[in-house]
Amino acid sequence: MDTNKAAEFVGKMWDDSIVPEISEYIKIPNKSPHFDPDWEEAGHMEQAVQMLEAWCLTQPIKDMTVEIVRIEGRTPVLFIDIPGQSDDVILLYGHYDKQPEFSGWDEDLDPWTPVIKDGKLYGRGGADDGYATFGSLTAVRALQEQGIPHAHCVVIVEG
Repeated sequence: MDTNKAAEFVGKMWDDSIVPEISEYIKIPNKSPHFDPDWEEAGHMEQAVQMLEAWCLTQPIKDMTVEIVRIEGRTPVLFIDIPGQSDDVILLYGHYDKQPEFSGWDEDLDPWTPVIKDGKLYGRGGADDGYATFGSLTAVRALQEQGIPHAHCVVIVEG
């Protein structure tokens, strides 16, 4: 692997695609069902999982399939299957639900308003696994961009 090429690719992905998407994701108050028992009626989980699915579908990853799996009364699961060049299977996991607002935010910050301050993105869910889908697919793409064989990757992102 050419690590410089990989770092350049990942950096460009974060700047051009991922930070704008995570910024939009931060705006969705999709709180964990423990903190939002009416999550289905609120529709925030649905909005978040559809947003993640839409981004995934724009990624040119060879033979990838993307599916939202639904079980009544449960939050949707984003299931991504990426065949590899070996019999090894790697599980990449994340979650897209968020903790509630809580207190302690700086006066110039808000949990549902994305803000880049001193080169860091602030907002609820951006660091607590909001990046998992983006990071997982970008890692696979970095390998594929250089023609590096990889294991079969299964990505599960739950709410």
